[in-house]
Amino acid sequence: MKSYKLEEAEDLLIGKIGTQERDEYEFELKLELIGDMIKIARKKRKLTQEQLGELVGVKKAQISRLENSTGNVTFETVVRIFNALGAKMNVNLQM
Repeated sequence: MKSYKLEEAEDLLIGKIGTQERDEYEFELKLELIGDMIKIARKKRKLTQEQLGELVGVKKAQISRLENSTGNVTFETVVRIFNALGAKMNVNLQM
């Protein structure tokens, strides 16, 4: 049985860095992580999805889709959600 380094396994299973498949995978992973962070912060503040939606000005369904990574979301909405939760958000842009 051959063993692989993590980077080699990712290249084989997901695609090499820079390919469309890899970019889509990493984008979806980031969306999932954002959804998880929102859900954790919301529960820590003891808010329902409906209550958070009211604070942000969106419907409960949008909060649910965001937490479950099943819908599109704008950066503005994410910022508004984190602000409503009293959470700090740092953005690191590299080019």
